[in-house]
Amino acid sequence: MTKPAWLPEMLNVNPWTETTYDALYQLFCDTLKNSRPVYRGAEVWFFLDMEDGKEKIFWHLTSRDDKETGERLPDLRRSERLPWVRPMIDQPDQSDVLDWDFEEGDGTIKTYIWLKEYDFVVIMKKYPDENRRLITSFWIEYNNTRRKMQKKYDNRLR
Repeated sequence: MTKPAWLPEMLNVNPWTETTYDALYQLFCDTLKNSRPVYRGAEVWFFLDMEDGKEKIFWHLTSRDDKETGERLPDLRRSERLPWVRPMIDQPDQSDVLDWDFEEGDGTIKTYIWLKEYDFVVIMKKYPDENRRLITSFWIEYNNTRRKMQKKYDNRLR
């Protein structure tokens, strides 16, 4: 499958080295922290809470919780796709992208931006002023997750 021209190349994070997080953090700062993305005319922001010297959102974009230990471990699939987050937010009208709002069980509205053919999703929380807060992004590994994502798309608000 050929990657769309508008989508940057994935990062090579394998093998993972002691400087990989530094390179990822520099990319995070360049693409998300130092210049804010805009989703359909609305500002996209994130909490500036820090953990281990970096914004917590950075860890949500590059690592995952280990179910056994509770530790956040590097997630190679998320990390290599970090360059995709900004263009997906900024360019949701691309033909490869599905984007929608969905009302979650707790009543919050979340915005999903899904590169379905590439199994990658960006999730944001929608606020009444139309602005969005970046929550996470991840590579969809399991068929069950794909089915859940498709169900949310089928039951979207718009």
